[in-house]
Amino acid sequence: MVEDNKKVETGASDQEAANVVAQSVYGEKKRPKGGKGPRRDNRGRDERRDEFEQRILEVARVTRVMAGGKRMNFRACVAIGDRKNGIAVALGKGADVTMAVNKAVNRAKKNIIKVPVVNDTIPHAIEHKLGAAKIVFKPAKQGKGVMAGGVVRAILELAGIKNVSSKILGTNSKINNARCAIAALASLRPVPTKEKKNNPKVEVVSEKKLVKKAVKKTEDKK
Repeated sequence: MVEDNKKVETGASDQEAANVVAQSVYGEKKRPKGGKGPRRDNRGRDERRDEFEQRILEVARVTRVMAGGKRMNFRACVAIGDRKNGIAVALGKGADVTMAVNKAVNRAKKNIIKVPVVNDTIPHAIEHKLGAAKIVFKPAKQGKGVMAGGVVRAILELAGIKNVSSKILGTNSKINNARCAIAALASLRPVPTKEKKNNPKVEVVSEKKLVKKAVKKTEDKK
């Protein structure tokens, strides 16, 4: 009986020691069966928000003829911009609208262009033609606003241009007009900055001054 009591006491002490070691290592007690563990708090994590604002320009349903019939997909034209001179347009196709939009956004992020902006407007007037689409951009005064329509207005707003006047000529296709607008903005030339000249001024001495200086030197020597 004495030996059995000793075995029980030694077994209990070993279990307590194991619990103490586990608590010191893992920092918490073992979760009971059937109970819920401690709630995980994800508020400390830094969530990186997407800095680009996206806007769907067009969503169309397209079909492809296969051997067994027709397969239906969706095509999305999406423009993204950060309103800080960055803009891009891309197309995406998928079995669902959300899938097509996600593909277009990921493709547009790889082809972002920087638009030169001076006083919230473009630096100079430009006329660009791409295929059947033709677009004219002209700078505007402060407070004039964005005078554009359709997809061109959305592209200019996402690019951060606040004062500009435009005209769409040629086709009514949204995709062609969007591509032409991006090509026109990409062909804008930045305004050259004036560099300060640090060249010292060179005095031009006439012959009369040289003669006077020589006469003075001779008189001083005398």
